[in-house]
Amino acid sequence: MSLIRRTFVIAGLASALVACAPAKEASDPNKLVVAATAVPHAEILEFVKPKLAEQGVNLEIRVFNDYVQPNLVVDQKQADVNYFQTGPYLEDFNRSRGTKLKIVAGVHVEPFGAYSRRWKGIDQIPTGATVAIPNDPSTIGRALILLAKTGLITLKDPNNALSTLRDITANPKKITFRELEAPQLPRVLDQVDLALINTNYALDAGLNPTRDALAIESKDSPYVNFLVAREDNASDPRILKLAQALRSPEVKAFIESKYKGAVLPAF
Repeated sequence: MSLIRRTFVIAGLASALVACAPAKEASDPNKLVVAATAVPHAEILEFVKPKLAEQGVNLEIRVFNDYVQPNLVVDQKQADVNYFQTGPYLEDFNRSRGTKLKIVAGVHVEPFGAYSRRWKGIDQIPTGATVAIPNDPSTIGRALILLAKTGLITLKDPNNALSTLRDITANPKKITFRELEAPQLPRVLDQVDLALINTNYALDAGLNPTRDALAIESKDSPYVNFLVAREDNASDPRILKLAQALRSPEVKAFIESKYKGAVLPAF
Protein backbone atom coordinates (compact mmCIF):
# COMPACT_ATOMS: atom_id res chain seq x y z
CA MET A 1 0.00 0.00 0.00
CA SER A 2 1.40 3.42 -0.95
CA LEU A 3 2.09 6.02 1.69
CA ILE A 4 -0.63 8.30 0.29
CA ARG A 5 -3.22 5.50 0.23
CA ARG A 6 -2.25 4.42 3.77
CA THR A 7 -2.71 8.01 4.97
CA PHE A 8 -6.21 8.20 3.45
CA VAL A 9 -7.17 4.86 5.01
CA ILE A 10 -5.98 5.91 8.47
CA ALA A 11 -7.77 9.24 8.17
CA GLY A 12 -10.93 7.44 7.10
CA LEU A 13 -10.77 5.04 10.02
CA ALA A 14 -10.27 7.94 12.43
CA SER A 15 -13.30 9.71 11.01
CA ALA A 16 -15.37 6.55 11.32
CA LEU A 17 -14.32 6.10 14.93
CA VAL A 18 -15.27 9.68 15.76
CA ALA A 19 -18.64 9.23 14.04
CA CYS A 20 -19.31 6.03 15.99
CA ALA A 21 -18.22 7.43 19.37
CA PRO A 22 -21.09 8.16 21.73
CA ALA A 23 -21.94 11.83 22.05
CA LYS A 24 -20.86 13.47 25.31
CA GLU A 25 -23.73 13.47 27.76
CA ALA A 26 -25.27 16.93 28.01
CA SER A 27 -25.35 18.39 31.49
CA ASP A 28 -28.76 18.46 33.12
CA PRO A 29 -29.61 22.04 34.13
CA ASN A 30 -32.21 20.71 36.57
CA LYS A 31 -29.82 18.37 38.40
CA LEU A 32 -28.81 19.32 41.94
CA VAL A 33 -25.92 17.35 43.47
CA VAL A 34 -25.97 17.04 47.25
CA ALA A 35 -23.11 15.62 49.33
CA ALA A 36 -24.33 14.00 52.55
CA THR A 37 -23.58 11.43 55.20
CA ALA A 38 -25.72 8.30 55.14
CA VAL A 39 -27.86 8.52 58.29
CA PRO A 40 -30.03 10.50 58.72
CA HIS A 41 -29.07 13.04 56.05
CA ALA A 42 -29.23 10.87 52.92
CA GLU A 43 -32.41 9.22 54.21
CA ILE A 44 -34.10 12.59 54.64
CA LEU A 45 -32.92 13.65 51.19
CA GLU A 46 -34.34 10.46 49.68
CA PHE A 47 -37.65 11.31 51.34
CA VAL A 48 -37.84 14.75 49.66
CA LYS A 49 -36.46 13.59 46.30
CA PRO A 50 -39.87 12.77 44.72
CA LYS A 51 -41.33 16.09 45.88
CA LEU A 52 -38.45 17.98 44.30
CA ALA A 53 -38.82 15.99 41.07
CA GLU A 54 -42.39 17.31 40.87
CA GLN A 55 -40.90 20.82 41.04
CA GLY A 56 -38.42 20.09 38.25
CA VAL A 57 -35.36 19.49 40.44
CA ASN A 58 -33.50 16.22 39.86
CA LEU A 59 -31.75 15.48 43.15
CA GLU A 60 -28.54 13.45 42.99
CA ILE A 61 -27.40 12.29 46.44
CA ARG A 62 -23.74 11.41 46.93
CA VAL A 63 -23.02 9.68 50.24
CA PHE A 64 -19.78 10.20 52.15
CA ASN A 65 -18.50 8.58 55.33
CA ASP A 66 -16.44 11.48 56.66
CA TYR A 67 -16.77 15.15 57.52
CA VAL A 68 -14.11 16.59 55.19
CA GLN A 69 -14.94 15.45 51.66
CA PRO A 70 -18.53 16.78 51.62
CA ASN A 71 -17.18 20.30 52.15
CA LEU A 72 -14.30 19.92 49.72
CA VAL A 73 -16.50 18.70 46.85
CA VAL A 74 -18.83 21.67 47.28
CA ASP A 75 -15.94 24.12 47.47
CA GLN A 76 -14.41 22.56 44.34
CA LYS A 77 -17.79 22.69 42.53
CA GLN A 78 -18.03 18.91 42.22
CA ALA A 79 -21.30 19.14 44.18
CA ASP A 80 -23.77 21.99 44.59
CA VAL A 81 -24.56 21.74 48.30
CA ASN A 82 -24.01 19.51 51.29
CA TYR A 83 -26.08 18.44 54.25
CA PHE A 84 -24.22 16.91 57.20
CA GLN A 85 -22.69 19.51 59.51
CA THR A 86 -23.24 21.84 62.44
CA GLY A 87 -22.53 25.56 62.55
CA PRO A 88 -19.42 25.31 64.79
CA TYR A 89 -17.93 22.64 62.51
CA LEU A 90 -18.53 24.76 59.40
CA GLU A 91 -17.04 27.83 61.07
CA ASP A 92 -13.90 25.92 62.05
CA PHE A 93 -13.63 24.32 58.58
CA ASN A 94 -13.88 27.67 56.78
CA ARG A 95 -11.29 29.19 59.08
CA SER A 96 -8.78 26.32 58.84
CA ARG A 97 -9.23 25.58 55.11
CA GLY A 98 -9.75 29.08 53.77
CA THR A 99 -13.12 28.15 52.27
CA LYS A 100 -16.19 30.40 52.15
CA LEU A 101 -19.04 27.94 52.46
CA LYS A 102 -22.34 29.40 53.58
CA ILE A 103 -25.33 28.22 55.61
CA VAL A 104 -28.57 28.03 53.64
CA ALA A 105 -31.02 26.50 56.14
CA GLY A 106 -31.14 24.62 59.44
CA VAL A 107 -32.92 21.28 59.28
CA HIS A 108 -32.44 19.07 62.34
CA VAL A 109 -30.58 18.42 65.58
CA GLU A 110 -28.87 15.15 66.46
CA PRO A 111 -28.45 15.01 70.26
CA PHE A 112 -24.85 13.91 70.89
CA GLY A 113 -24.41 10.83 73.08
CA ALA A 114 -21.95 8.86 75.22
CA TYR A 115 -21.98 5.07 74.74
CA SER A 116 -20.43 2.04 76.41
CA ARG A 117 -20.48 -1.72 76.00
CA ARG A 118 -18.69 -2.28 79.31
CA TRP A 119 -20.82 -0.20 81.68
CA LYS A 120 -24.52 0.38 82.25
CA GLY A 121 -24.29 3.87 83.73
CA ILE A 122 -22.01 6.90 83.89
CA ASP A 123 -21.55 6.33 87.63
CA GLN A 124 -19.88 2.98 86.83
CA ILE A 125 -17.07 4.52 84.74
CA PRO A 126 -13.93 3.48 86.69
CA THR A 127 -10.81 5.38 87.67
CA GLY A 128 -8.28 5.18 84.85
CA ALA A 129 -11.00 4.73 82.22
CA THR A 130 -10.30 5.28 78.53
CA VAL A 131 -12.75 7.60 76.78
CA ALA A 132 -12.80 8.04 72.99
CA ILE A 133 -13.86 11.40 71.55
CA PRO A 134 -14.01 12.88 68.01
CA ASN A 135 -10.83 14.64 66.94
CA ASP A 136 -12.21 17.64 65.06
CA PRO A 137 -12.02 20.86 67.12
CA SER A 138 -15.72 21.76 67.14
CA THR A 139 -16.80 18.27 68.20
CA ILE A 140 -14.09 17.89 70.85
CA GLY A 141 -15.66 20.85 72.62
CA ARG A 142 -19.11 19.35 72.25
CA ALA A 143 -17.94 16.03 73.70
CA LEU A 144 -16.20 17.69 76.65
CA ILE A 145 -19.25 19.82 77.45
CA LEU A 146 -21.38 16.66 77.63
CA LEU A 147 -18.79 14.92 79.84
CA ALA A 148 -18.70 17.95 82.11
CA LYS A 149 -22.49 17.79 82.51
CA THR A 150 -22.16 14.18 83.67
CA GLY A 151 -19.64 15.22 86.32
CA LEU A 152 -16.79 13.11 84.94
CA ILE A 153 -14.68 16.22 84.30
CA THR A 154 -14.74 19.95 85.00
CA LEU A 155 -14.10 22.55 82.31
CA LYS A 156 -12.72 26.05 82.61
CA ASP A 157 -15.81 27.28 80.72
CA PRO A 158 -18.54 24.62 80.52
CA ASN A 159 -20.29 26.57 77.74
CA ASN A 160 -17.28 27.03 75.43
CA ALA A 161 -18.05 25.08 72.24
CA LEU A 162 -14.35 25.11 71.31
CA SER A 163 -13.03 23.73 74.60
CA THR A 164 -10.01 21.44 74.28
CA LEU A 165 -8.38 18.88 76.55
CA ARG A 166 -6.23 21.72 77.88
CA ASP A 167 -9.39 23.35 79.26
CA ILE A 168 -10.09 20.46 81.65
CA THR A 169 -9.56 21.80 85.17
CA ALA A 170 -10.50 18.63 87.06
CA ASN A 171 -10.31 14.97 86.02
CA PRO A 172 -10.99 13.08 89.28
CA LYS A 173 -11.16 9.64 87.60
CA LYS A 174 -7.87 10.23 85.76
CA ILE A 175 -9.54 9.50 82.42
CA THR A 176 -7.30 8.88 79.42
CA PHE A 177 -8.69 10.41 76.24
CA ARG A 178 -8.33 8.94 72.75
CA GLU A 179 -9.01 11.37 69.90
CA LEU A 180 -10.22 9.54 66.78
CA GLU A 181 -11.86 10.29 63.45
CA ALA A 182 -15.61 10.48 64.08
CA PRO A 183 -16.52 7.50 61.81
CA GLN A 184 -14.15 5.24 63.80
CA LEU A 185 -15.82 5.79 67.16
CA PRO A 186 -18.52 3.08 66.94
CA ARG A 187 -15.82 0.58 65.92
CA VAL A 188 -13.81 1.07 69.12
CA LEU A 189 -16.69 0.61 71.58
CA ASP A 190 -15.29 -2.80 72.59
CA GLN A 191 -11.86 -1.29 73.23
CA VAL A 192 -12.74 1.68 75.46
CA ASP A 193 -14.85 2.38 78.52
CA LEU A 194 -16.85 5.16 76.89
CA ALA A 195 -17.13 6.71 73.43
CA LEU A 196 -18.70 10.02 72.50
CA ILE A 197 -20.38 9.40 69.13
CA ASN A 198 -22.14 11.67 66.66
CA THR A 199 -25.72 10.52 66.24
CA ASN A 200 -25.43 9.91 62.49
CA TYR A 201 -22.62 7.41 63.08
CA ALA A 202 -24.41 5.93 66.09
CA LEU A 203 -27.53 5.28 64.03
CA ASP A 204 -25.45 3.88 61.17
CA ALA A 205 -23.88 1.42 63.65
CA GLY A 206 -27.27 0.22 64.89
CA LEU A 207 -27.24 2.19 68.15
CA ASN A 208 -30.40 3.84 69.42
CA PRO A 209 -29.42 7.13 71.08
CA THR A 210 -32.57 7.42 73.17
CA ARG A 211 -32.12 3.87 74.49
CA ASP A 212 -28.40 3.11 74.39
CA ALA A 213 -26.70 6.39 75.30
CA LEU A 214 -25.52 6.64 78.92
CA ALA A 215 -25.63 10.43 78.56
CA ILE A 216 -27.14 12.54 75.80
CA GLU A 217 -27.58 16.21 75.00
CA SER A 218 -30.88 17.82 75.89
CA LYS A 219 -33.48 18.65 73.27
CA ASP A 220 -32.39 22.30 73.24
CA SER A 221 -28.97 21.43 71.79
CA PRO A 222 -27.64 24.35 69.71
CA TYR A 223 -25.92 22.00 67.26
CA VAL A 224 -28.29 22.27 64.31
CA ASN A 225 -27.41 20.39 61.11
CA PHE A 226 -27.43 22.72 58.12
CA LEU A 227 -27.83 22.68 54.37
CA VAL A 228 -24.64 24.42 53.13
CA ALA A 229 -23.69 25.95 49.78
CA ARG A 230 -21.07 28.25 48.31
CA GLU A 231 -21.39 32.03 48.27
CA ASP A 232 -21.85 31.98 44.49
CA ASN A 233 -24.80 29.57 44.45
CA ALA A 234 -26.56 29.98 47.81
CA SER A 235 -29.47 31.76 46.08
CA ASP A 236 -29.82 29.21 43.27
CA PRO A 237 -33.59 28.52 42.88
CA ARG A 238 -32.96 24.76 42.94
CA ILE A 239 -31.17 25.05 46.28
CA LEU A 240 -33.91 27.25 47.71
CA LYS A 241 -36.49 24.65 46.67
CA LEU A 242 -34.45 21.96 48.45
CA ALA A 243 -34.21 24.13 51.58
CA GLN A 244 -37.96 24.69 51.56
CA ALA A 245 -38.61 20.96 51.12
CA LEU A 246 -36.26 20.04 53.99
CA ARG A 247 -38.12 22.42 56.32
CA SER A 248 -41.60 21.29 55.31
CA PRO A 249 -44.26 19.86 57.65
CA GLU A 250 -43.89 16.54 55.82
CA VAL A 251 -40.19 16.31 56.67
CA LYS A 252 -40.86 17.30 60.27
CA ALA A 253 -43.37 14.44 60.57
CA PHE A 254 -40.96 12.04 58.81
CA ILE A 255 -38.12 12.87 61.23
CA GLU A 256 -40.33 12.54 64.29
CA SER A 257 -41.83 9.24 63.11
CA LYS A 258 -38.66 7.56 61.82
CA TYR A 259 -36.08 8.58 64.43
CA LYS A 260 -38.28 8.78 67.55
CA GLY A 261 -36.24 11.38 69.38
CA ALA A 262 -32.78 10.36 68.14
CA VAL A 263 -33.08 13.14 65.52
CA LEU A 264 -35.16 16.26 66.17
CA PRO A 265 -36.57 18.82 63.72
CA ALA A 266 -34.93 22.24 64.13
CA PHE A 267 -37.88 24.21 62.75
